[in-house]
Amino acid sequence: MRRPVFFLVAALGFLFLVGSGPASAATDTPATNISRIKNIIITPAVFRAWNAERPPRAVTYDPGMVPVGAAVGVLASRGPRTVVGLAVHGLAPTHTFGAHVHQKACGASGADAGPHYQNVSDPTQPSVDPTFANPRNEVWLDLTTDAAGSAVAFAVVNWDFRPGGAHSVVIHEHATASAAGQAGMAGDRLACVNVPLSDG
Repeated sequence: MRRPVFFLVAALGFLFLVGSGPASAATDTPATNISRIKNIIITPAVFRAWNAERPPRAVTYDPGMVPVGAAVGVLASRGPRTVVGLAVHGLAPTHTFGAHVHQKACGASGADAGPHYQNVSDPTQPSVDPTFANPRNEVWLDLTTDAAGSAVAFAVVNWDFRPGGAHSVVIHEHATASAAGQAGMAGDRLACVNVPLSDG
């Protein structure tokens, strides 16, 4: 499936979940590549290598799994019922990736994005307690790519992001674990995309 058609299908699925009318698309150029229409956030990007002088919106830390030039889109509708969608194209084929909303912005290293965003914060970090590290208290967006490296995932939670609390989506090397002592873990951080999911 070609990239524009793939992301159109993803957007239509997102709008169906949100139950709102269509939002206008944004182009991948400075000042216009993030569209925010009321509570709708649309962030399309292309994965690049880290550049400290001009930090990319989406950065890959493992070009073998997330190649430079692969595409990503994050869509979100915030409110008492928050929907987050993740669409990718051009990643490693037929592979299951973990993906989650993280607290901080992307940086030169995957660790720069900080821990997962949690609606109710675990007092013990890193959080591996399934009481806190679960898809109801965090935003989990695990996905499995097809032969073209394309996939779409959606998450729905019954809360909104706190101001200043959520700034990125990180893609990990494997599916997210849920057992006690491993909950929320998904291996190495392969890539990151900056998304303004919370105000401030």
